[in-house]
Amino acid sequence: MARGAAGSGPEVLAAVDLGSNSFHLVVARYAHGQLTVIDKLREVVRLGAGVDESGQLDREVAARALACLERFGQRLRDMHARDVRIVGTNALRRARRKQAFLERAREALGHPIEIVSGIEEARLIYGGVAHTSPSEAGRRLVCDIGGGSTELIVGEGLEPIELASLQMGCVNLSERWFPGGRLSAKRLARARVEVRLDLEPASVRFRRLGWQYALGSAGSVRAVGDCLREMDPAASTITAEGLEALLAAMAKVGDVRELGLEAVTEERREVFAGGVAILAELFDTLGLGEMRVAEGALREGLLYDLVGRITNEDARDRTVHAMQRRYQVDLAQAGRVEATALAFLEQVEDAWQLGDPLAATMLRWGARLHEIGLDVAHNGYQRHGAYLLENADMPGFPREEQWLLARIVGAHRRKPALDGLERLAPPWDGHGRWLIVLLRLAVLLHRGRSGAPLPAIALEAQGRTLTVRFPARWLGDHPLTVADLRNEIASLRAIGVRLRVFGARTQLVVEAPAA
Repeated sequence: MARGAAGSGPEVLAAVDLGSNSFHLVVARYAHGQLTVIDKLREVVRLGAGVDESGQLDREVAARALACLERFGQRLRDMHARDVRIVGTNALRRARRKQAFLERAREALGHPIEIVSGIEEARLIYGGVAHTSPSEAGRRLVCDIGGGSTELIVGEGLEPIELASLQMGCVNLSERWFPGGRLSAKRLARARVEVRLDLEPASVRFRRLGWQYALGSAGSVRAVGDCLREMDPAASTITAEGLEALLAAMAKVGDVRELGLEAVTEERREVFAGGVAILAELFDTLGLGEMRVAEGALREGLLYDLVGRITNEDARDRTVHAMQRRYQVDLAQAGRVEATALAFLEQVEDAWQLGDPLAATMLRWGARLHEIGLDVAHNGYQRHGAYLLENADMPGFPREEQWLLARIVGAHRRKPALDGLERLAPPWDGHGRWLIVLLRLAVLLHRGRSGAPLPAIALEAQGRTLTVRFPARWLGDHPLTVADLRNEIASLRAIGVRLRVFGARTQLVVEAPAA
């Protein structure tokens, strides 16, 4: 039975959203198919303001962020959260040379940080909004104005149909046009022109799809909604007329503080005008008349994605299946390679410290997708497969997992390479080598694409040496496999792995080819 299934005890889940403006922590209890939020924390960090144009992360901002994460980490430990997902968004996508920061953040939180793509961020946002909104017929438009990016999604029910992530947010727009909260009609007009230019290409395809109602999430939308209710207590939604009234009030003053609106809190003042400018252009460009403020956002989407993972409804599995169909994968062959690779992993996981469940999961996905490049061309198909995996939109996958999967597939045949593994956070920068070796060996043994079962094959790992033992006389009946193994010994030596192949307990029957 899957963990968290109906009838099992409650499980504590947690999600952390490392946004460009604010960091959010939400902890929930999952029992009997229901999520109940039991704690929330939010701190304004302004991480996006600490990443300059070259991608350098300001030390003072990094220190502020790490101090916040220390507090979050204490709460996670106190709440005994069993399943935790932590994602970084636009600011961490833009930051360069961030490995030291990510390692210190992991120490503070006790869990690794996933840096998600803009499209994956949009998918998670839609999940959070859809799961926490009343069920209604028809398509919905979801708009999320974050600190560093704005996500747009059209979906129906729980499924997104169209997703976009635009490189404009309340932090970066406010820094450029409204520094320190300064306001003027000219500043507002120029900021809106910039937003319109970024928005127009995506607006065409979104308006073509259409929707029945619109929802807005995240702090900027909520702050505007609060302002409109303060200006008109009868206002229950954000309307085009209400926005125009707010813009008119902003154009008459020289500073956000002069608006005199309690809804514009001190921590919101510096980024408020940028959020309003983006929202106003969303209304104009998309032809919106009204928008409701959504309860859910990215962090709730993370929680529901976690529920999917523990109840065997993992979005990543759905993505892998979709890619198998799209690229016409030979499912029987993929299944044979998967079964053999996982059987090999079971024998060496202690010696190579591959007990983390993600190791088996990555190996499984690598086996299922190792031949997707054949749909492009046979020559060098492993490189085509790696390119597809590295650059495709893969719902459910954080960037590190997608990058690792691409490296595994790209090195599963021919001359292996470990290039790119150094970009991964420990321990996967090292573990990736062993997953590549196991997939290569499984693919090699199924090269004939036969449905006949393999014999019992024993693996023993010690350091960087892998010993493989076949039953007596089996290799003698399979000379092509012997030739492939001989070449594999030489290939693995190039990545620092010694492969030894025995046809019986003490007889070394396959050696490297002569130099």
